[in-house]
Amino acid sequence: MEEGKTNIYHERQRLQLCLLHSLNNLIQGKDVFTRYDLNSIAEKLGVDDPNRGSWSPMSIVFKPHHNEITGNYDINVLIAALEQKGKNVVWHDMRNGASSIDLDDHDRLMGIVLNVPVRKFSGLWKSRHWVALRCIQGFWYNLDSDFSAPYAFKDTEQVREFLDAIITAGAQVLLVMNQL
Repeated sequence: MEEGKTNIYHERQRLQLCLLHSLNNLIQGKDVFTRYDLNSIAEKLGVDDPNRGSWSPMSIVFKPHHNEITGNYDINVLIAALEQKGKNVVWHDMRNGASSIDLDDHDRLMGIVLNVPVRKFSGLWKSRHWVALRCIQGFWYNLDSDFSAPYAFKDTEQVREFLDAIITAGAQVLLVMNQL
């Protein structure tokens, strides 16, 4: 590594494992979470689900909190996984815009996870995608697993502009907070 250069961990997208990649990119480590870990969390959530009695033959693949084949984990898996690492997830009230997020409070704000709407195949397939943002050594990065490399924001104002734009486009913003 060159002197003064920041080494940033960045996993690339495969299947529908964007939540897995976002978590590892957020925490900055290979296999901090594995597919097995997230599947275990999802299975436990399924066992604890009070609505688990509504089983169908499709439930073998499309489980309540994830897809057995491709991944595609839900918000409950994200929250439970981050709680295991001593983090709290706070749903940002999108009516307030990004200006209400204290991007400079690095003691409390560990990072941001986004759930953004995506359209593929000329808009025929609608889905959602998990993306991590994190401040590393004083600079905010977009660690989207669809990107070939992390994207560095020039300053916090650019982060706020980005957040406001994606909120307008229908994204959900989740603040990942350190437990103090």
